[in-house]
Amino acid sequence: MSLTVQTEQRGDVVVVSVAGELDMATAPQLQDQITDLLDKGRSRLVFDLAEVSFCDSTGLSVFVRAKNSSDEVGGVVRLAAPQRGVLRILEVSGLVEVLQTYPTVDQAVAGDPTPASS
Repeated sequence: MSLTVQTEQRGDVVVVSVAGELDMATAPQLQDQITDLLDKGRSRLVFDLAEVSFCDSTGLSVFVRAKNSSDEVGGVVRLAAPQRGVLRILEVSGLVEVLQTYPTVDQAVAGDPTPASS
């Protein structure tokens, strides 16, 4: 399975829509996109995960690195609309406590204080 990544600017936030399987084979593609955004000064990122069917630890590490890099420059990383399986991986790994996760992209863009894990 391949991975597609698309970006959309919404105010000062970049929505990064990810679709497919996020694993060891495809994670570098997403990492390259994130690095490019951060290099361009785009540090407020929302990852739309509605179309991500699978995410392994390599994929999770991409989000953690993105958060750490974004935090260093005063940005923010939020995850939006993860499917049940991906949300479960975030919960089991404890990353749902570290990575702000929201039920919808609109809530993530707005920084709605009601995360998906509530």
